[in-house]
Formats: sequence, structure tokens, C-alpha cells
Amino acid sequence: MSSVKNLAILLALFASYIVQSEAVCYESCPETKSNMINIHLVPHSHDDLGWLKTVDQYYYGNKHNIQHAGVQYIFDTVVAELSKDSRRRFIQVETGFFAKWWEDQSETKKKLVKTLVNEGRLEFTGGAWSMNDEAAVNYQSVIDQFAVGLKFLNDNFGVCGRPRVGWQIDAFGHSREQASMFAQMAFDGQFFARMDQNDKNKRVDNLGLEMVWDASETLEEMDFFTGMLYNHYSAPPGFCFDSLCQDDPIIDGKSYDNNVKSRVDDFLNYASNLAGYYRSNHIMVPMGDDFQYENAYMNYKNMDKLIKYVNERQASGSKYNIFYSTAGCYLNSLHKSLQSFPNKTQDFLPHSHEAKSFWTGFFTSRPTQKRFERDGNHILQVAKQLSVLADLSGEEQHKDLDYLRQIMAVMQHHDAITGTEKQEVSNDYDRLLYDAILGGANTARDALRVLTNQPNGEFQSCLKLNISECAFTKENADDFMVTLYNPLAHTSTQYVRVPVKEDSYQVTDEKGGLVASELVPVPWEVLSLEFRNNDTQHELVFKASVNKIATYFIKKIDKTTEVDITVNTQTEQSVNEEESNVKVPKRFKKVHSLKTDLETLDDQETIVQNSLIKLVIDNNTGRLKTVEMNGVSEDIDQTFGMYKTARSCHYIFRQDADLELVEDAFDFTVYDGESVKEVHQHVNEWISQVIRIYEGVNRVEFEWLVGPVPIDDELGKEIVTIFKSGISSGGVFYTDSNGREMMRREKDKREDFSPDLSEQPVSGNYYPVTSRMALQDSSKRMVLLNDRSQGGASLEDGRLEMMLHRRHIFADGSGAAEAINEQQFGKGLIARGKLFLYLNAIEDGATASERVAEKEIHLPFWKFFSKSNNIQSDVTKTLSDFNDLPQSVHLLTLEPYSKDEILLRLENFLDQTEGNVVSFSIRQIFDDLGGLEIRETTLDGNLPLSDMKRLKFHHDGSGPSHSVPEYFTSLHKPLAADKTQDASEFSVTLKPMQIRTFIIKKE
Repeated sequence: MSSVKNLAILLALFASYIVQSEAVCYESCPETKSNMINIHLVPHSHDDLGWLKTVDQYYYGNKHNIQHAGVQYIFDTVVAELSKDSRRRFIQVETGFFAKWWEDQSETKKKLVKTLVNEGRLEFTGGAWSMNDEAAVNYQSVIDQFAVGLKFLNDNFGVCGRPRVGWQIDAFGHSREQASMFAQMAFDGQFFARMDQNDKNKRVDNLGLEMVWDASETLEEMDFFTGMLYNHYSAPPGFCFDSLCQDDPIIDGKSYDNNVKSRVDDFLNYASNLAGYYRSNHIMVPMGDDFQYENAYMNYKNMDKLIKYVNERQASGSKYNIFYSTAGCYLNSLHKSLQSFPNKTQDFLPHSHEAKSFWTGFFTSRPTQKRFERDGNHILQVAKQLSVLADLSGEEQHKDLDYLRQIMAVMQHHDAITGTEKQEVSNDYDRLLYDAILGGANTARDALRVLTNQPNGEFQSCLKLNISECAFTKENADDFMVTLYNPLAHTSTQYVRVPVKEDSYQVTDEKGGLVASELVPVPWEVLSLEFRNNDTQHELVFKASVNKIATYFIKKIDKTTEVDITVNTQTEQSVNEEESNVKVPKRFKKVHSLKTDLETLDDQETIVQNSLIKLVIDNNTGRLKTVEMNGVSEDIDQTFGMYKTARSCHYIFRQDADLELVEDAFDFTVYDGESVKEVHQHVNEWISQVIRIYEGVNRVEFEWLVGPVPIDDELGKEIVTIFKSGISSGGVFYTDSNGREMMRREKDKREDFSPDLSEQPVSGNYYPVTSRMALQDSSKRMVLLNDRSQGGASLEDGRLEMMLHRRHIFADGSGAAEAINEQQFGKGLIARGKLFLYLNAIEDGATASERVAEKEIHLPFWKFFSKSNNIQSDVTKTLSDFNDLPQSVHLLTLEPYSKDEILLRLENFLDQTEGNVVSFSIRQIFDDLGGLEIRETTLDGNLPLSDMKRLKFHHDGSGPSHSVPEYFTSLHKPLAADKTQDASEFSVTLKPMQIRTFIIKKE
């Protein structure tokens, strides 16, 4: 009986400790003085996960000849200095580096760090695996990388380790969707340090450096505090006490060099100016910079002195109160002040730090790496879903999946996905991502072996499909099978392309039914790539309908028909074919090949059409002339062009001359199949393209091939494609914000200020396009969707322009100190990618179809290849069926969360103009996944939604309704249920654009 009583006492004490710990970590901020200017001194170090050096080089501290930086020593010395004085503070941002350091620490050191965290002396800020870019990222990858970082902090530090503030100080411009995601993760606010110079100057004059951002046009209660740092994220001029700096220390001994008075005078002058730019009696002064605090002793010793001597002056009437603080404590003080702030509704993209320097080049820099990152996200979602469906539990599988999560998180870093890193670092990113993708593909393979009756199936992934090559189909060309996995919620019908040899093939489904298929030639420009193995010169095309998993069998058969060729020229074979030795496949007609005297032709147009789309090709130019679809006809001329420049770099697009369009006529050949019709265009020696339409698919596909971009004239090039229509768009167009809500753009204008476009009218009108851009008038709408992040603009009414590739010779002055001149096999980089064109009438909800296409483009079927056998590959395990979800609901995430838990995210991907509130039950999904209990969390998955309590700030004109601080809490009752409860308890309602996140505990 006494043992039971003792246990109860221990449990009570433990519960009390948890409550006390929570109270300590949230109430541990230093006291402030209401009658003074409170100076929050915030020590920090900004540590890039790759930039001038690789991730490991930065962490271990080698290659100091490139940059002196050793992140492991920063953690060592900061922890040591924090432990010496309870007043000291430090904010840690990049969890990826911290997690690497944490693995090597002793239990004693870990216990010390946990104490520092619980006492608020070490505050995690931001907390994602990396400090992600905000222009070139897709929201799915941002959410994932925050979930990885925040889960690590939650698992190791509990409630006190949870960040409350975003710290996006080095991103090159800021998206509204990022602010929305922060709010949905229950962050209280964010700070950043880059803003257009004209915007900043105006905000300085109007006390607008801190604001309340309305972070969504669709979601409610998305007001989010956002602050701009005044002096970048650096210490005040002259007060960098780091070993990397040359500023004078504070000398307070009996020395002839004693400088206490002058140093304090200088600092207070700075603080006085700074206080004049902000509204409250609190100012934040960052004390740090890139890779600082390797010798934290130097920093803290001098900051201690600064605090001591500044505060001593209070005795003689000084109104300044200085102390160690954190970003969270500063924000908490602002909240208590009940101060109101100006309102912000649009975003901070693009930005320029000077008249000639718009940071719009990085929207497109390193186009192949940007596409590779999308491939990484693709296999990550596939591997995570399959791991859940197959209930994988192997240690190696767990490690592979975690590694892929972490490397994809590294790729979101603002010097990775942006392409602003040195070439050596870019190569290392590619290496890391390639290894991680292989691990993810192995995990997916293991899952498929469980889920199908193919326990020995190879289920290989082909990573060279971007150049229409697959070693597996080449080596097993006579008989193989392709297993398709659909990561979308609903059954999807898509066309599948498989590289094969020049033969006849038969495609059958799992039930032995014959599936219609066609052979399409790989463009000769792709076949001529020096590094490509040309044993497979064709692609087999067939239509597949897949719920989750489906297998198709491909078998070589004897040739039974002759090729039907119609040549609409005076020659029987085009020069293109002679150069490439490509043979026209069966069931295709070569309708036109432009290599003769045009005046001898009877027709001036070539029509390519199916039941949904009609394309008109101008025979004189070889270019697209007219598009008809969705009951709309519009003249659309598509071509290519370049901006020549001597001064563009990784980050910046500087226009030195007018756009040069490709004026020469394109050579083209049309392949007219039953399911797919293709126009192969040869533009010049380094640009080619395939325009493609599929039967039953309501979009036009443009597959471009660009490179090597010539630089013989010693000028850099920005390569663009232009779609010009007669749509009267009035200078207005739209681009997506990280793949979610659309942002209204107007040529030459910004929301809050007038940009300086006097010298860069083109680059200053470029915006990031991560999934689509559009323009419209009162009756028609033209849309481009893309397969990676790119820069886009609308410089004339009715015209959309997308930047595809960049190559330069200018060694930039922004850090990398080398030109972005990517090489491949000793020549300039060749890039291949896709754009998709929509033409539609202006109707309510018409853009919903664009969002459906976005999902298919972002997460198409993943192909797995195996050798065929006589066993039909039916799925042997009952899979969760998501088809009962409303059509506007996206399966954003399905992944293992812990040993016995699953994370599920569901998203209503339509906005308020496209869709409605939807309600449905997830009881069947819960049961299919073996659910025992379910709870709802914030967006990141690590905080119970019932515990969300986010600081509420007020914008001007909507002052506080109470005399005490206010908070945002959940707008709906968080879902919480277990398997014993009625199905009605599993009802989910999703408003337009809403994402809800659940943790399912398994039996």
C-alpha cells in the first residue's frame, strides 16, 4: 500500500515538474522597464547549410581558405558561456546543424543543454531543419522540413524546445504563404532582414518596419506579426565582438586605452536612432552574423561589459535599459505593449538592395537542380505513403526514410533550392540528394514487395527518365512490367511513357486485358546527347488508371504492320531524321517536315487536334499560331528569346539589352497518333521543343530542351520562352505563392511603394513561379503551369514570359565569387523540362481544373520496373481507400510519425473563389490504417491543436478590444477520438485552403 502511495507522490511530483517547466520556459524572459527604452540584445549565429562550403565543411570547420566557419565549435562554446551566467541568452535557428552536434554529446552535456532550454537561456527560433527560401519552394516541402526540425526539438526538449518565432533573416524576399504556414504552425510572429530598399526607406519614415500581415485571402485569422530588422541581421556598426571581426573591444581597466565612455556613447547614439524607427519602447538589437560565436567567450565578455556600463548610466538619468534577450522575449514584450501596427496584405517579392540589382535571377538559377529537388519530393511522398500502407518497421527502412526527409529539408535551404551556392557545393547537394533518393526508392521497393504478390520483384526506379532513358527497360526490353504508384488521394488517369527499343509491344493490365499503346520517337536532339545511351530511341505511351497501385505488363511482339508515312514536303526525309537516324514508329503519321521551299506548299497551316484541343501551326514560321480548347479560340504565338548581360549572377538578373527573339523559322515534324499527337520543333542548335496533346487531357504540354547556352561573345544569357496572345490583361497577371494561393501582380507596381525600375524595367517585373502563372480579361484566361521553380513576367498585355535557363560569366559580388556557368561533360549544361498551357473562359470556379492539374504535375505516378513473370501482381493487402474524400481534398501527407503513430494531413486545395466548405468522415481511413486513437495538431504535427495559443497583434484602425493581451486559438473543436467512439466523432470539415493535421495511434 505504501509503495502505491509513494508511486502516486512521484507521479504528482513529475506532473508538477512538467507544469513548472512549462511555466519556466514561457515566463523566463527578462524583466523590462515601462518608463525606459528597453534594448533586447539578441545573440545569434546565422549558419548556412551549405553556400560557399558544403554542409559538412561548414560543420567541421575545414577549408578555411574559402570561409572561416566551424559550426560544431559554435555550439561547444555557446553552451559553455551560457552555463556561466543565467542572464545570458542565445537563439539557435538551424536544427539540421544542431541535431548533428547533439548526436555526439554526452548525457551530461545533454542534461545541461536541456536545463538551458528549460530556463529560456537557449531558445530555438525558426526551428526548421534549415532556414528555407521563400520564393522557389513548394509549400509541401516547406511543411515537411519544418515538421522534421520541430519533431526533433519536441522529442528531445518537449514544450520548452518549441520555437515561437520565425527567423527568416537571410531569405531573398518573403512570400505570403510562408507567413500563413507560420501562423498555422502556431508561431507568434517572424523577423527578416531583406526588403526592397525603397520599401524599407518608406517604412523607416512611416514607422512601418513592424507590421501585421494578413497572410491569406481565404483563411480566417491569419493576421501574423512580421518585423524587419534595421541593420540587416548584424551587430550595430562598430560593435561586432566576434573573433571574425575587427571592431574594438570594450576596455574598462586602468588602461590608457580605456574606451568605456566613447563606446557607450556610440552605442546609445545608435540605440537612440534605432528607437526612432520603431513604435514601442522596445527595440531588438541582433548581436551576430554568419558563422559567428566560434569563440563565444569573446562575444559574451564584451556584451557583459556593454550591458553593465549602459545600465550604469540609468543612475544619472539615462532612459535606456539593456539586457540579454531572445526574439521570443522581444515579441512577447511587444504583445504586452498593446501597440498597433500597419497592415500588410501582399508579399515582399521581388526585392532589390540597389537600383540595378533585382534579386530575380535565382528564381531560375540551376534549373536542373530545381527539377531534381522536385523529384526528391516526389519519391519522398511515395516512400512515406508506401511505408504506412505496408506497415514497414525495419531499421534500415526507417533510416533511409529519415535520411531522405533530412536531405530534402537541406534542399529547401535558401542557398540550395535557390541555386546561389558555389558549384562545388551544388555538386555536393546533388550527391546527397541522389543517395537519399536511392534510399527512398529502396524503401518504396520493400513496401511494394509486401503489398503485392511479388516478394522478389525488382521494383527499380529509373532516374534518367528526364532524358527518356531507362537501363532496366533496355536490358529487359522483351518482357517486363511497370508498377505505378499514385500518391494522390483519388484514382487518377494519366498517360505513361516508358523508354523502349524500336520494336512492337503489347501492353496488358493486371487482368490480362489489352491496353492501347503507341510508340513515339524520342526527339533526335535528345538522342544526340553525348552522354545518353541510345539503345532506347522510342517511348511506349499508354493510358493508365490507378487508385493506389497498378501493374502493367509490356511484352515485345512480332511486327505485323508497315509504317504509314505521309510527308508534306518535296523530300521524303527531313534533315532532322538523317542526322539522328530516328525511324518513324508504327501508327504514326509524319504530317509535316519543314525543310523545303515554303512557296511550293499548298497549305500555310498544319492542324493538330483531338477531341478536346485544336492546335494550328504556322507553316511559315514553324511556330504555334492558334489554340482552341474549352470552347475558346485564341491566337497564341510561342517562341524563345534571350537577354544578353555582362552582370547577371546567381542571385540577380540584370538586363543590359533588349530581348532578342528567335526570328528564324523552326523546323518541325508532326507525329499524329490516336492517343498522343506531337509537334517536334527544332529551334536552333541549342533549343528544341516538343508540343504535345493527349486524347482526353485538357492541357497542352511543351517539353523544352535548352543548352549548351552559347557564351562565345563573352556575354551571359537569360533564356526565356514567350506566349503572346490577344488577351487584354491590362498589365495584370497572377503567380502562385509557393504552390498555394495566387498573388495579383501589376506591371511596374508594388503594394506599398514605388519600385525603382529606371534601369531594370524587365528584371524588376519578374516574379517567382513555383507552379503556375496566369493572365486574363473579361472573357478569356491563359495559364502556364511548370514542373519546377522559374522566374516569370508579363511585360506586355496578353503575354506570359518564363525564364528557362541561365548561363553567365560574371563572378558575382554577392558572395559566391564565381560565375553561374554550369558544366556537364565539359560543355555548358543542357536542361530539359515541361510547361503546360491552359486556355479557358472566365467562369466562376473555372480555375479549379488548374489546381487539379497542379497536383498531377507535382505528384504524378511513380514508375517501378520489374521483370515479368506468370503471376498476376494483384495487391494482396487491403489498402486504405481515399476515393471517398471529396474531390477537392488532397492527401498532402501520409507518413510514419513514430513507432506506433501515423501522421495524416488533408487539404482542401481550392480557394474561396473555386470551391466550398466540405465535410466528410475519416472513420474508414482511420480503421484501414489500424487506428486506435486520433488527435489533431497544428500544421507541423508537433503541438496539440487544443494547446494552440498564438499571440494576437492588431493593425492600425483595429485596436485591442481589451486592455489585456489577446490570443488566437483554434477556430474549430480539435478532433480527438478513439476506436470505441461513434463514427460521427470522426467528422472533418475543411474550408477552402484549409489544411488539417492528425496523428493516428495504431493498435
